[in-house]
Amino acid sequence: MTSRKSETRSAGEEDFSSRLMEELREKLLACMQCGTCTGSCGSSFAMDLTPRQLWRLVQLGEKREIFKSRTFYLCSACYFCTLRCPRGLPLTEAMSALKRIAAAEGIKRYKQSANFYKAFMDTVRRYGRLREMEFMNRYFFSMKNPVLPMGYASLGLKLMKKGKVSPEIPKFLGEGRFDKLFRKVDELEKRP
Repeated sequence: MTSRKSETRSAGEEDFSSRLMEELREKLLACMQCGTCTGSCGSSFAMDLTPRQLWRLVQLGEKREIFKSRTFYLCSACYFCTLRCPRGLPLTEAMSALKRIAAAEGIKRYKQSANFYKAFMDTVRRYGRLREMEFMNRYFFSMKNPVLPMGYASLGLKLMKKGKVSPEIPKFLGEGRFDKLFRKVDELEKRP
């Protein structure tokens, strides 16, 4: 029964990512490959593909090549590409959509970033703001690597010493303060 349930969920996630990928491709069909996005991007020096090359792969539906790249994960969401695009394409939203697809498909290469974002949002959803100690614990727990927190121990101690991180005990159980609000928003967004 468990494997059947996971197969159903995988099919649902695959539908979600396929639909999102097709919507993205349709939005970017108007891209004329001028390269303004690449010239405007402050992070393009670190990307393995330029944003212009990435959009071309999206237009061609080369999903495999797109997710070999780390370009969309290096996007800092500064919106320069979107503001300067002569066609007014939602390029920053497209980068975010690619991140969502990678997370939905559980692509191992992007697992660390996806878990980071999920832990961040779970904490914000619970309290309406970031509680650093709980966020870090959720993130480290999700990575299932007991050695990982050791790499951040000195940074954590420095932050606690300066009063930037409170040494409070994280609360993983129970309903969060804003859970009802987020559920209501989800419900409203699903309405046709």
